[in-house]
Amino acid sequence: MGEFSGYLIGGGAVALIAIIIFIICRIVNSKKIAAAKQKISMAESEAKKIVDDAIKTAETKKKEALLEAKEEIVRSNKEFEKEVRDRRAELTKMERRYVSKEEMLDKKSDNLDRKEEMLDRKIKENTELTAKIEEIKAEQLAKLEAISGLTVEQAKAEIVKQIEDEARYESAMKLAEIEAQLKEDADEKARDIISQSISRLASDFVSEASVTSVALPNDEMKGRIIGREGRNIRAVEALTGVDLIIDDTPEAITVSCFDPVRREVARLALEKLVADGRIHPTRIEETVEKAKKEVEASIKQAGEHATFETGIHGIHPDLVKLLGRLRYRTSYGQNVLNHSIEVAFLSGMIADEMGVNSELAKRAGLLHDIGKAVTHEVEGSHAVIGADIARKYKENKEIVHAIEAHHGDVEPKTAIAFIVQAADAISAARPGARRENLENYIKRLQKLEEIANAHAGVEKSFAIQAGREVRIMVKPDEVNDQQMVLIAHDVAKQIETELKYPGQIKITVVRESRASDIAK
Repeated sequence: MGEFSGYLIGGGAVALIAIIIFIICRIVNSKKIAAAKQKISMAESEAKKIVDDAIKTAETKKKEALLEAKEEIVRSNKEFEKEVRDRRAELTKMERRYVSKEEMLDKKSDNLDRKEEMLDRKIKENTELTAKIEEIKAEQLAKLEAISGLTVEQAKAEIVKQIEDEARYESAMKLAEIEAQLKEDADEKARDIISQSISRLASDFVSEASVTSVALPNDEMKGRIIGREGRNIRAVEALTGVDLIIDDTPEAITVSCFDPVRREVARLALEKLVADGRIHPTRIEETVEKAKKEVEASIKQAGEHATFETGIHGIHPDLVKLLGRLRYRTSYGQNVLNHSIEVAFLSGMIADEMGVNSELAKRAGLLHDIGKAVTHEVEGSHAVIGADIARKYKENKEIVHAIEAHHGDVEPKTAIAFIVQAADAISAARPGARRENLENYIKRLQKLEEIANAHAGVEKSFAIQAGREVRIMVKPDEVNDQQMVLIAHDVAKQIETELKYPGQIKITVVRESRASDIAK
């Protein structure tokens, strides 16, 4: 019971404490609520004050904006009124100007009316005058036709013809003047190019002999070369195709042959036989074969050296060999291979100056005399033969044409053909290039003309192309077309019999008929 009472007293204390805490919390909350209400009241009053101030400020701004707007409207009205006044003044001025122009137009209209009347009157007068002029013109034309015997159309045609003739004459004179000027300029340019090309090229003078001699250690060797009953000399001549001339010349024999390659083979074979000392037909045959192989190798080497020296590549091997054969060919003492190399360099230099393909020009210059390598085996002009050879080995068409045209056998049609022709002439004509002197050259040309003039019916003849062609003019009344062929054949045969010359000579017979009369 006591414990229960203790529990009861303890519980009441707790409840009391709880009530007291509750009351305190209520009091605190009441104060907070009162404070909050006071703050709310103060905030509402502050907000009301701010709103009232804002309303007052807005009213003030509104009044100020209205005042500014009114002022702007007043100012705009003033500007508009001023602009209206200006426009009215300008319109008034324009109106006065238009009135003035209208008055001037009225005056001009009156003047034009008067002028129109005058013009109509003058037109009428002119029409009448024109009719009179046409009538007079018709009468004059009729009189002129009666006097001259020509109609109007014929007279017009005659006048047109006279004008055309005068125009042709003037154009021809102008053309001749232009051609003369161009020729003068071209000649000067050509002289510059040729002189520069010659000055840049340094070549050897002629030093080779046209006769091949073989030195012997003693004159007894001549008998050994002849052999018993001449069997050794016959064997050499048969195997090499040359003629051995053994005369009184001490310690030397002469090798004679139209083919320089055969002559070289014979020379080498004889030198080997003399050095060896064993001379008999079998040994001669072996030695000649060895000499031929050496010469072939030398020919190939010479051709390759020529292409290497000129910087020309891609030439067919057979053409290279033919080039090498030119090493043993001379023309008036000038070595043909050296001449071809010289022409190649000259052609390249001239082509460079003229702006033409220099590589093509050099190639054409190197091959221009390739026909001379086989002229002893094939009949015909070396230029034509060379062109056929170049065509066979698929050389460029321009190169073929340049080879064919370099001596005038055909008309040159390309710049390279003219360049090669000029370079060939320069190489042959330079001092020291060839042995034939001027006197012998003139005598040969004179002899050609004498042979041609000696035939019946020949009026005159000319040796041209440096003696490579003879042009014969015959009398048309005495020589017919069939006899021309006989004259050309007879002159050619006589030249072959009586003259010695390099290459070939072309005979051209010309028969010309003319008719003339005298107008009195």
